[in-house]
Amino acid sequence: MVLSTRFFTDFTPQASFDIKKCELHRLEAGPSETAVLTREQGLQYYRTMQTMRRMELKADQLYKQKIIRGFCHLYDGQEACAMGIEAGINPTDHLITAYRAHGYTFTRGVSVREIMAELTGRRGGVAKGKGGSMHMYAKHFYGGNGIVGAQGQIFESFNMAALWKLPCIFICENNKFGMGTSVERSSASTDYFKRGDYIPGIKVDGMDVLCVREAIKFAADYCRAGKGPIVMELETYRYHGHSMSDPGVSYRSREEIQEVRSKSDPITMLKERMLSNNMASVEEIKEIDVDIRKVIEDAAQFAISDPEPPLDELCNHIFANDLPMEVRGTNPWVKLKSVS
Repeated sequence: MVLSTRFFTDFTPQASFDIKKCELHRLEAGPSETAVLTREQGLQYYRTMQTMRRMELKADQLYKQKIIRGFCHLYDGQEACAMGIEAGINPTDHLITAYRAHGYTFTRGVSVREIMAELTGRRGGVAKGKGGSMHMYAKHFYGGNGIVGAQGQIFESFNMAALWKLPCIFICENNKFGMGTSVERSSASTDYFKRGDYIPGIKVDGMDVLCVREAIKFAADYCRAGKGPIVMELETYRYHGHSMSDPGVSYRSREEIQEVRSKSDPITMLKERMLSNNMASVEEIKEIDVDIRKVIEDAAQFAISDPEPPLDELCNHIFANDLPMEVRGTNPWVKLKSVS
């Protein structure tokens, strides 16, 4: 019997990669076109993005089984955006997002069990089963929220941030579709990174986690230097439809989706970089995948078996501090009864 053992010292500890150049608006210089990746970072990024992907695929399954109800907007395909953003900022930085929020909830430190239980409306969910897919929160994370970049509000925010030189990064995850309408059909100008007009902007390859990370680092340094806000467009792609009620193939073909998967998938891209540069082994990647599947299955079982919040807790957790006697007719001391 021949035993083969591979030690960590056999792997390349870090490597440099050329990344796609960003398009710039009102900037003389932009993010670095070279990214350094350590083996530890690569494995962490891979595990995080693969966990997001598997979590969303499990959510798809539970929704089709009618265990998850209501609204559910999945994030698979866009994992490099959430991971790259988290890798480029600090845990103490504040982040707010829209309703495709499961991935961000995970990168902000919430466990898969709490996310899945929230999706199924259970007591062990991150919002105690009261928020569902669109309303998950963590420390320094305020998402998701309903309206996505509503034009009036976004331009008002641009204006205030520019006037007061606020350290704010505005990010558009351009996944090519507004619900079922392509950006080309809905926008006379698809250069969303220029929408801030007087605010500098960057267009980034949102399918490459290293591109996103370097661009976010650049933007964060820009803001921290007191230069005011910056607008970023992360060019990405969603594999699912707008929500679970949208099959996603009436306004685009299955062939288009498959082509993006085969040529630009963010997880595959990172894995191939690491394997081709001897930063990980195929066996190691497979072990991570197996471990992730176990985590997802455990979370799904918890999300199915955990009890729903009792009716008498419906009015709790509205206020953090002193409670007023009534809020729109809801008194937290009144016992609620089901009339169904």
